[in-house]
Amino acid sequence: MKNEVKTTLIQNIFRVLLALFMIYAGFSHLTFNRIDFQAQVPDWIPLSKDLVVILSGIVEIGLGLTLLFWKTQRANIGLALALFFILVFPGNIAQYLDGKDAFGALDSDRARLIRLFFQPVLIVWALWSAGSWKAWKMRKE
Repeated sequence: MKNEVKTTLIQNIFRVLLALFMIYAGFSHLTFNRIDFQAQVPDWIPLSKDLVVILSGIVEIGLGLTLLFWKTQRANIGLALALFFILVFPGNIAQYLDGKDAFGALDSDRARLIRLFFQPVLIVWALWSAGSWKAWKMRKE
């Protein structure tokens, strides 16, 4: 797959916004939302919920920073971020199924269900804004 792909101004704006969102989310994992993020860690994960939140926060910061600054690997980073969103999705599902409240806004089954529909949006956002889809199509050229 071609790593350095020309992206449009709109894609770049959305990529920067997503990168900043990831850095902020990662920072919040490590600080003020640490307990709320533990509600998303499924009980079947054989690690401490706090450790999972800390590690995922570090990964989010890393993905955000690399998406923002590592231009030559942008398409691969978009793919990695999309994969990360897929990997954490079971936590969102578990939070819905277990009825665990978090963040003040996820305090009802309806709110937690609606949130599930935003995960595919994040996946598409990562792939599109980083040029990963375009790079995937160009791999045969």
